[in-house]
Amino acid sequence: MNPIKLVGIVLIVAGALGLAYGGFSYTKNTSAVKLGPIELSVKERETVNVPLWAGIGAIVVGGVLLLAGGKKG
Repeated sequence: MNPIKLVGIVLIVAGALGLAYGGFSYTKNTSAVKLGPIELSVKERETVNVPLWAGIGAIVVGGVLLLAGGKKG
């Protein structure tokens, strides 16, 4: 399997996941106060929304790469 087909498959899977879930969230640790040996940290939950057009675009580009990767010039 050549690298172009592999990238195409990854884009199709990522686009499908983006459409299915609509986004993802992660936890970010930040240092709020550091006073000598005492340190207070805050965990913030960040959410990233994946736009609909980005998911569809990733699927389309992945499909084009799969089709173009199979042809030899």
